[in-house]
Amino acid sequence: MKLDAQWIVGFVDGEGCFYIGINRHAEMTAKYQVLPEFTVVQHKRDIQLLHALKDFFGCGVVRTNHGDRMSYRVRSIEHLVDKILPFFEKHELKSKKRQDFIKFRQVIHWIQQEKHLVPKGIEEIRVLAKTMNTGRER
Repeated sequence: MKLDAQWIVGFVDGEGCFYIGINRHAEMTAKYQVLPEFTVVQHKRDIQLLHALKDFFGCGVVRTNHGDRMSYRVRSIEHLVDKILPFFEKHELKSKKRQDFIKFRQVIHWIQQEKHLVPKGIEEIRVLAKTMNTGRER
């Protein structure tokens, strides 16, 4: 299945998620681990769409999400920087998800600058991440 860039933008606007996980991790310098993730979830009947996204971007994995839901996920910083960010910078999302993408991109840049390795950086990331997805500022 061949996907068009604008179709992907619309599909991700509706079904995608840019997420920043922050987990306690005693062995990390700042005692936390920052886990950025780009995800698209679909019912298993449409798994071919997730595999088509994986083929299009040339990275990520398709896995069971829970129950009869499947997900396409990209977690590698390298793949997020080299493939996902450039695509959505060139092909802008149309919905409010664009704001989530901008914040997601900012966190990725902070990770590249190693801000996630110090407590102050973790706090900046946490504050920004809280405003993403269902936690939008009102």
